[in-house]
Amino acid sequence: MADKRLVLADPLSDEGLAILNASAGLIVEDYSRRPRSELLAGLHGSAGLIVRSATVADAELLEHADALEVIGRAGVGLDNIDLAAATRRGIAILNAPAGNTTSTAELTFALLLSAARGIPEAAASMREGRWDRKSISGAQLAGKTLGVIGAGRIGTEVIHRARAFEMRVVVTDPYLTASRAENLGVEVLPLAALLAASDFVTLHVPLGDATKGLIGAAEIALMRPTAVLINAARGGIVDETALAAALRDGSLGGAALDVYEQEPLPSEHPLRDCPNLIMTPHLGASTPEAQREVAIEIARAVRDALIDGNLRSAVNLPSVPLADEDRASQTLDLTRRLGIVLGELTRGATESIAVRYTGGPGAMLQLVASAAVEGYLSRRLAGPLNVINALMIGEERGIEVSRSRVGTEGRGKDWVELTAVAGEETRRVAGKLTANGEPRLLRVDGFRVELTPEGTLLFVANVDVPGVIGGLGTVLAEAGVNIAEFHQSRDRVSGKALGVVRFDVELSADQLARLGQIPGVQDVRQIRVGGRPGSGQ
Repeated sequence: MADKRLVLADPLSDEGLAILNASAGLIVEDYSRRPRSELLAGLHGSAGLIVRSATVADAELLEHADALEVIGRAGVGLDNIDLAAATRRGIAILNAPAGNTTSTAELTFALLLSAARGIPEAAASMREGRWDRKSISGAQLAGKTLGVIGAGRIGTEVIHRARAFEMRVVVTDPYLTASRAENLGVEVLPLAALLAASDFVTLHVPLGDATKGLIGAAEIALMRPTAVLINAARGGIVDETALAAALRDGSLGGAALDVYEQEPLPSEHPLRDCPNLIMTPHLGASTPEAQREVAIEIARAVRDALIDGNLRSAVNLPSVPLADEDRASQTLDLTRRLGIVLGELTRGATESIAVRYTGGPGAMLQLVASAAVEGYLSRRLAGPLNVINALMIGEERGIEVSRSRVGTEGRGKDWVELTAVAGEETRRVAGKLTANGEPRLLRVDGFRVELTPEGTLLFVANVDVPGVIGGLGTVLAEAGVNIAEFHQSRDRVSGKALGVVRFDVELSADQLARLGQIPGVQDVRQIRVGGRPGSGQ
């Protein structure tokens, strides 16, 4: 396999570079100190790209990245990456959510303490030669209420620090379970109640459609007039115009910001001269420790994705628990194969695909549906198509994809059924994994079969009359085909039968035509499924 090129758009620490440079199969090219025009030219043919916050991976950049498989963000936030456009292209987006957790949590608490005790004002007064012990007073944290919006990695670390300072902590987070809240020692409240109850409010949510402008004029009006708002997450979560107005009219006690909607913050921005406001220039991850950890984390994730196909860190793909990865990979491979078979059997414009699945964690149902559509469309479309973008592309083509979980009774674990509707035609296939992870095709429409979906599969639909199997064997023998598996299924009610044959070679058009001339044969389909990962086929 040819080496893959990886482009660095922004600087990466030496520890991260060492991991990438030591990875067999990767060619690392550093464009971090070159103009954007050279970066765009250098992306041609590149499989990977690593950015920090400086480089914007927008539509223009993606147009130049004709072979891109992976974008790695050395950090948490993804607002400098066009996630929808990248997903449409089937590009995996990776980030490093853990590397800067401690540094950002510590900065959050530094901002909280600075606001609570008036540290910036006190330091400035001392430099000016003053001794303002009486005019500068603050509040102790013990006994005060901290409202945490978002209890992910960083939010959780802030909670731990607040508890050490004997603060009462209230949280709003739709994903926080009752047991997790109990373990953290926090009370879960709706956003409005949290804002009204808190002396300090800190934000730890990503920036997206649901969180943009999350804290606006209406939310600030719910806060106590002495409360302090802290944002070290992402700019845009707070309505900066509303915040500036509240600080100027005294309806909010104070604020501390490390992030802004526009960065760098313009010199004439109205926030710059607001009272009771502490501002830092996006320093959350600005420690050597955080930069080292982020670089190591993203370097490993990008390496694993490009070399091993491991997309565990992809944010535009549902994740499954590490312990389930091998079985999940085998299930998705089975589903792609079933999708290929179904797609080749179905004629006409597809209206819908129904996916039914047993077993596995919650995220698996979406992954299985994605793999089904990927396989189904793989022989119909040109261009990038994978489990990342398959559902989006299917939707764009007007295919309604439904998914449902069914019980294991009579089916067992890791059983998948796919049904396609195209006009008046409905086709169905089903299969499952064996106990040792082998894929098996078990049903085609109303016929029970059992064979491995790999190599070349020959589907022969016929009237259930004598002579068909003999004729089939004769043609295949004359073609020099060595049959690996053969299954014949009969439906006594309809008087029809289906034969499925597996072999390694492919038949010519003339040989397929001869099969179609056997008396009783109604339809012949040859489907090249390919080999399983590591099978050598």
